[in-house]
Amino acid sequence: MSSPLIIKLGGRVLQSTEHLHQLLTTVEQLARLRPLVLVHGGGDQVQEVLTQLGYTSEKVGGQRVTPAAHIPIVAGVLAGDVNSQLVALAQQHQLNAVGLFLAAGQSISCDIDLSRGSVGIPRPNDATLLELLLDNNFLPIMSSIGISPTGERLNVNADLAAAAVAQLLHADLILLTDVPGILDQHGELIDTIDAEHADALIAAGTVRDGMLVKLKAALQAAQASRRSIAVAGWQDAKALTRLAKGEAAGTRIRL
Repeated sequence: MSSPLIIKLGGRVLQSTEHLHQLLTTVEQLARLRPLVLVHGGGDQVQEVLTQLGYTSEKVGGQRVTPAAHIPIVAGVLAGDVNSQLVALAQQHQLNAVGLFLAAGQSISCDIDLSRGSVGIPRPNDATLLELLLDNNFLPIMSSIGISPTGERLNVNADLAAAAVAQLLHADLILLTDVPGILDQHGELIDTIDAEHADALIAAGTVRDGMLVKLKAALQAAQASRRSIAVAGWQDAKALTRLAKGEAAGTRIRL
């Protein structure tokens, strides 16, 4: 089996069936090149349901604070609604999709981020299930819900979850976003970022909020696996194809 590619989905693409079909058309092409795992969040969908039910929610450092009372809602949206929708649409694109969450087969274990409530800090644990699925030409689609050592469900940032899956499988990683990659202070695409450059961008406030989490997740994956890590826009099928082939596109994260 050639080395897998982990693709993290999030942002506006998850809010539109038309956009998802567009992206899954590209995924269908990429699946012919190498084994794939999709990891997804769904923060906007979670926020919408929380608001409808009268709950307030906040983010700290680009990551959602999740009280324990929110977990049934968060898990229902991510592991239920969003995941099942993605599996259903993927199968319309001749992709042999299997819906999972992070703890399936004990793939990813989580510590609790006490500063954010019922939020998990993901760690690679057991690759057996995912390797079995990939060896048999399945497409795992994983929601970013984890489990604590004592069996509590946890909300996990999907960028960090995807980085942990990439470490688990010694895989390349693409973190998809609504823009072409990581942008500088002038709004121009940065082709390559190393650890020193990343520190400067963070210190200057150029990279912040959700993109800050993406950059930190990408650096974490690069340090752990020494594989190709990129942040790229979901709309650009040619860029995603180049990345799947190991070519340059988006913003590449290098050490």
